[in-house]
Amino acid sequence: MSLKNKTLFISGGSRGIGEAIALRAARDGANVVLAAKTETPHPKLPGTIFSVAKAIEAAGGQALPLKVDIREDAQVFAAVEQAAQAFGGIDILVNNASAINLTGTLDTPMRRFDLMFGVNVRGTFLCSQACLPHLLKAANPHILTLAPPLNMDPKWFGPHVAYTMAKYGMSQCVLGMAEEFKGRVAINALWPRTVIHTAALAMIPGVDPERCRTPEIMADAVHAVLSAPIAQRSGRFLIDEEVLREVGVSDFDRYAVKPGMPLLPDLFL
Repeated sequence: MSLKNKTLFISGGSRGIGEAIALRAARDGANVVLAAKTETPHPKLPGTIFSVAKAIEAAGGQALPLKVDIREDAQVFAAVEQAAQAFGGIDILVNNASAINLTGTLDTPMRRFDLMFGVNVRGTFLCSQACLPHLLKAANPHILTLAPPLNMDPKWFGPHVAYTMAKYGMSQCVLGMAEEFKGRVAINALWPRTVIHTAALAMIPGVDPERCRTPEIMADAVHAVLSAPIAQRSGRFLIDEEVLREVGVSDFDRYAVKPGMPLLPDLFL
């Protein structure tokens, strides 16, 4: 199935995985709403909502760039209404925005704790809450959240308990909402098998970019999930490589930053 004429509301999206997801949908002719904070160029990070919007339109889609802090209720609800009015509804929500800080308890400033919980947990819940009334009216509606499989093994908590709690909060949104809206909206999580080469790598000490994959693997996996009928799966914690194998992809070298290099597994796997 194609995402042609589907309307995607993507939190984040001014760079990295979110941008790759947006461009993949655009190649189908989708309408892409970019709800992100980066309105002007960052001194250290590439991309703004406007530069990505231009790339979306060049790829064949329609773009609506909106400056949104997804921690703020009024901004999120206003952006969702603007998106629905512009495109006649919302078919898909991608909870892509996330904050990361891989520090232990004594080294985690509370402002970073609050940022992670505000963006990751509150932002995911808020965007879902705001989009759901529109999704419930759509044909084949999806929520896809970039969150890891839930795993209570202490090894995932010890090194960075605050970050783990914040990411698992996103995963719990998937688990609970999939049950709540069973049969009406497909709600799933997606997580990469390997570390993805994005600007967030700067937050992970000692990672060799040449042992990573590019964001395009996540974009292709997202496309496969979102273009499937909602009856196919919901409440699932999916892995990018497994999703792509299911649709016949066997050559994963094309996603490697440097083919042939051993790949680094991502956190929580």
